[in-house]
Amino acid sequence: MSHNHHHHHAAGQSLNSVFIVAIVLNLLFVVIEAGVGFWQDSLSLLSDAGHNLSDVFSLLLVLIAFGLAKVHSNARYTYGYKKSTILISLLNAIILLMAVGAIIVESIHKFREPVAINGTAISWTAGVGIIINGVTALMLMKGQQHDLNVRGAFLHMVADTLVSVGVVISGIVIRFTDWYVIDPIVSIVIAIVILVSTWNLLHDSLRLAVDGIPEGIELDKIQSLLAGNEHVKDIHHIHIWAISTTENALTAHVVIDELDRIDDVKEELKHQLQEAGISHSTLEFEKYGTPCPDYECEQ
Repeated sequence: MSHNHHHHHAAGQSLNSVFIVAIVLNLLFVVIEAGVGFWQDSLSLLSDAGHNLSDVFSLLLVLIAFGLAKVHSNARYTYGYKKSTILISLLNAIILLMAVGAIIVESIHKFREPVAINGTAISWTAGVGIIINGVTALMLMKGQQHDLNVRGAFLHMVADTLVSVGVVISGIVIRFTDWYVIDPIVSIVIAIVILVSTWNLLHDSLRLAVDGIPEGIELDKIQSLLAGNEHVKDIHHIHIWAISTTENALTAHVVIDELDRIDDVKEELKHQLQEAGISHSTLEFEKYGTPCPDYECEQ
């Protein structure tokens, strides 16, 4: 148990360091990209810089969420502030959607009034973005498998890398063709990429915010898992929800054949639930054949 605690603590510290490095790298790039974007009047660079700035803000929020998740429970917040990780994930998705709207509006304006820009400067600047975003995505790759917030940050960085590739291509096209309308076209493509990469994050965050069953957990499979114990006769009043982006909880009424088996059955079921991704479980046991008005009504 202490080994697991040490492992999670070390993993948390490692992720904190990754996010701090990612924030610094991306903030530096935002300053460079925005500067070149204003200098060359490039909407694709400015829109990408705005998106990267929202990513910096998102990374900062995730870092704050990690800190809030460690706050101990108290008399008013019995789970501490773990739920804040879900709210921050939802806020990140909303921020990105607002960025999409702003990029589309400005792109429409640029379609009407194309501006001459330096394709070479755009390509070189976006090329730096490929390196920065690619390195950040690689740093987040491992952690994104276990945390919705980290997954959101990882997807944003992957999207940013692809977007930077698109901006490099647009710069090359402008350099050799002077087809300046490609700049707002790339901006709209950027907006679509952001929208697609954000949609699942928004969907998952909303579901967890209203206590829906977390992604990767199916009610039928959990019921079958619990009912598979030889002493369990029935399962009812089962509820599953997310405490945070990494921790899930369950409550259920378990009908068993012999009450003197409670301790053994409870230990086995809790272990199985832990393996299934549910770290907090509260099981209420009932003797098979005992009248249960609520249960009868439910049936």
